[in-house]
Amino acid sequence: MLKSYLVSLVTGLLAGVIYGAMQVHSPAPPVIALLGLFGMLVGEQLIPVGRRLLNRQPVTLAWFRHECVPKISGTPPAQDKKAP
Repeated sequence: MLKSYLVSLVTGLLAGVIYGAMQVHSPAPPVIALLGLFGMLVGEQLIPVGRRLLNRQPVTLAWFRHECVPKISGTPPAQDKKAP
C-alpha cells in the first residue's frame, strides 16, 4: 500500500516539475482540487447508502465505517474482531 502512495507522490511531483518547466500554473488551486476529489469520493458512497435506504436496511455507523470509509480514505476495512 505504501508503494501506491509513493507512486502517487512521485507522479504528482513529476507533474509539478513539468508545469514549472513550462512556466504554467496547475489547472486548479490545490485546495480546490482536493475538495473536488473528496466530494467525488463521498458522492460515490451516496449510491450504496441510497440502496440500503430503498431496501429498508439500516444505515448504521458500523456499516458506514466498514463499507464506505475504506473507499473514501483508501485504507483497508477493519478486520472483524471475531476472526482468529
